[in-house]
Amino acid sequence: MDKKIGFIGCGKMGSAMLEGMLKAEVIQLADIKVSASTASTLKKVEQRYRIKGSLNNQEVAGFADYLFLAIQPALHQEILKEIKPVLKEDVVIITMAAGVTIEQIEKEIGRKVKVVRTMPNTPSLVGEGMTAMSVNEEMTKKELVEVERLFNSFGKTELIQESLMDAVPAISGSSPAYVYMFIEALADGGVRDGIPRQQAYRMAAQAVLGAAKMVLETEKHPGMLKDDVCTPGGSTIQAVASLEGNRFRASVLEAMKVCTSKTKGLKDR
Repeated sequence: MDKKIGFIGCGKMGSAMLEGMLKAEVIQLADIKVSASTASTLKKVEQRYRIKGSLNNQEVAGFADYLFLAIQPALHQEILKEIKPVLKEDVVIITMAAGVTIEQIEKEIGRKVKVVRTMPNTPSLVGEGMTAMSVNEEMTKKELVEVERLFNSFGKTELIQESLMDAVPAISGSSPAYVYMFIEALADGGVRDGIPRQQAYRMAAQAVLGAAKMVLETEKHPGMLKDDVCTPGGSTIQAVASLEGNRFRASVLEAMKVCTSKTKGLKDR
């Protein structure tokens, strides 16, 4: 890709994205520049990835064709105000903060600007992220393809309408936390039945990973895949019946509802 990539902020998520892009070789070292708020963070990033860094956000903003804002939601207004005088005319601004809308970015810049609003998740750290993204009308098809290529280097992407962005944390942004709880519960059950804990964690995690891969690769309805495991009168259907009796799916749906409600509240602050 013949584009300059800039990161303002390079914490865990920014580093995960950067590492994915470098491993996939979709960008070159000479085409990357990052900024950080502290010298210690900057030094770590420079040493780990052998890239050029700066404590000056404007230096990175003026360099980038694709500018990633890997910062907290509350910092967007301040940093956009700081960098807007030096932004390239055709820069693509990519935000990944909950509650920060495309309209807010456009308003702060004060002119027509290309914006991509994204919501990645923490499995990006191991190259298995899920990123939802929305774009404004200024983006070209070529630019969208290039942005998707960058994000696909550390997972998968889905292009959605921005009006649906508030629902994303519940289904993919926050949901790894629910899955970790499920894996922990499975492991506890294994330990209760005598399986050593570390083995129980590995067995439970691999079962969840395999089940997810079955959904993605077979493209079968999850209910059909569940039915394939449930033999008539067998132990699995007994376990499924118990889960249903304890409101397993209803509990997940309720948790997602609460998560979405909180996300909408962040936007209204």
